[in-house]
Amino acid sequence: MPNRLAGETSPYLQQHAENPVDWYPWGAEALAKARAEDKPILLSIGYSACHWCHVMAHECFEDAEVAAAMNRDFVNVKVDREERPDLDQIYQTAHALLTQRSGGWPLTMFLTPDQNPFFGGTYFPKRSRYNLPGFLDLLPRIAEAFHTKGAAIGAQNASLLAALASTVPQAPAATWSRFDPAILDVAVKSHRQSFDPVHGGFGDAPKFPHPAELALCLRRGVARGDEAAIRVATHTLEKMAEGGIYDQLGGGFCRYSVDTEWTIPHFEKMLYDNAQLLALIADAWLVTRKPLFERVAEQTVSWIRREMQSPAGAYYSTLDADSEHEEGKYYVWTPDEVRAVLTAEEYAVMAPHYGLDRPANFEGRYWHLRVSRPLLEVAASTGRPLAECERLLTSARTKLFQVREQRVRPGRDEKILTSWNGLMIAGMARAARVFGRDDWLESAVAALDFLRGRMWSGGRLLATSKDGRAHLNAYLDDYAFLLAGVLELLETRWRSDDLAFACQLADALLDKFEDAQTGGFAFTSRDHEALIMRPKPGHDNATPSGNGVAAFALQRLGHLVGESRYLAASERTLRLFQSGFERQPTAYSSLLIALDEHMAPPRIVVLRGARSEVEAWRRALARIYRPATLVFAIPADATALPQVLAKPVAGAGVAAWVCEGASCGPPIATLSDLERLIDRAAATPD
Repeated sequence: MPNRLAGETSPYLQQHAENPVDWYPWGAEALAKARAEDKPILLSIGYSACHWCHVMAHECFEDAEVAAAMNRDFVNVKVDREERPDLDQIYQTAHALLTQRSGGWPLTMFLTPDQNPFFGGTYFPKRSRYNLPGFLDLLPRIAEAFHTKGAAIGAQNASLLAALASTVPQAPAATWSRFDPAILDVAVKSHRQSFDPVHGGFGDAPKFPHPAELALCLRRGVARGDEAAIRVATHTLEKMAEGGIYDQLGGGFCRYSVDTEWTIPHFEKMLYDNAQLLALIADAWLVTRKPLFERVAEQTVSWIRREMQSPAGAYYSTLDADSEHEEGKYYVWTPDEVRAVLTAEEYAVMAPHYGLDRPANFEGRYWHLRVSRPLLEVAASTGRPLAECERLLTSARTKLFQVREQRVRPGRDEKILTSWNGLMIAGMARAARVFGRDDWLESAVAALDFLRGRMWSGGRLLATSKDGRAHLNAYLDDYAFLLAGVLELLETRWRSDDLAFACQLADALLDKFEDAQTGGFAFTSRDHEALIMRPKPGHDNATPSGNGVAAFALQRLGHLVGESRYLAASERTLRLFQSGFERQPTAYSSLLIALDEHMAPPRIVVLRGARSEVEAWRRALARIYRPATLVFAIPADATALPQVLAKPVAGAGVAAWVCEGASCGPPIATLSDLERLIDRAAATPD
């Protein structure tokens, strides 16, 4: 009989609806039951694409013996960390403080009825192994400790709550010092030092993409003429694109690589990784003009539109790592399987290029495709012209992709998350602008229109939607990421309604999240349910810092519409986190990008004229990497423009203005003069 999770919107919770565990979703009912029965809460946090979450579910939560122990001694609460990132942040931090170890998923925490954690871990097997205690042995010991060691748990809780409170920055330094631009160079230097010059990326295995860090290196590298910093970004992206972390047949990047060479990924695909990497790949193409980046952008967008965009327009969340209960099964091959599909000529090119002529690289018996030999080298070794090798490789990839499409697919989490959609709107809009792809632009527009129509009501956002049901109070990331996405979209296609929506989002950010006294933004709104802490995160994780993106987007919007409230809120945020990014600059790349624009505000280029003509100028300007120059092609019939943008339209042709802050230069009548002025201004030291 299904438990209480059957009616939830989260596919992860629905996966546990048939468990013999008496699961509750997080909420008043579960908390009240724990208080009434004086039972500890067993809190399990995971997500639908998580491999080890599935392992623990099969070993423990589907097991009648384990379920009986859980049901007897605990109130069991299951949480989707993607729907409830507020709870995940709090209890991951608590886990780190309690265990002095990093967390992850599944996260298994034991709480008192007043939500305070007193013991925790991540994955537990049913019986002891991997140097981990067995869950079945652990449960009665935890229950006994709760009932017999209340005083010790209470003392620990008091210390833990104080430690949790200390992780929230309370106020900027009493004597505020000016921002030092050298901190940006310190951060980039640190990234260069941890950079793997051979395989790209940072540090040892496992390797994660770190898109915020790569974006900072690329931006500062180009601005400073620092080829080493540029290479940190472009070489990493190139090695990732050639590695197994990238789906060589279907496009899109997996979560991370378990090795230093990007060969074998953790096979789940997350919307947020691909959103950030798509924008970076587009920028890397602008800087290098390497065909690899254009091809990867094309393939990744094709995958997103084919597999991750709903018919209603918004983007789904994740693809699972597993299919048929095996991680990676959908993606791997044997040479015999490949030979059966391809001609001898196609195989002769594909095998050496993707490593099929080398020993198995996955579990000792399967091959996961990655570029092992450059195609030029394959051409030389086979005696075939490069153009013929390219044709054969394209044909081979197409055939293998078609065969793979017939396999059992990994599960797809079809919930719509506002925050991750905001990231993808930004990435898709940026790529559409760089590559001049109107079809990609329409993808981003459709997603934004869905969010504005279904997730925005009464001046507030909702966090998640599935099967026509939108709910849950939205978080800082929802507002900040969506605001940044709307601004990116405005640069790609002007819609006055989008500018008005951006201002509404910004006003809600200030009203619901900002701490105007000390600066910065809490992760939860003022009217959010009461939890044991209210985080105010500044460092980047797999997604960028909500405070960093909020500071960046509010700053840009403030310059765009001439609104000092937005600029002041951005500066207060930077002041609050100044001591943090001065102490540990590598952890705050998103805030440092906002700091970069605070110290040298972006130039705003306003194009006015007939829509087709301003579009032609915009497309020309988009072909050069100028991250500190914002271009808005505003057609002559646009209305409700703020003063900075309300430039006159007179006669035929296009007129352009270059603005710095509230000051704009005289109109410019030719594209060549405009480009010379932009480049001259960019070359002038600030």
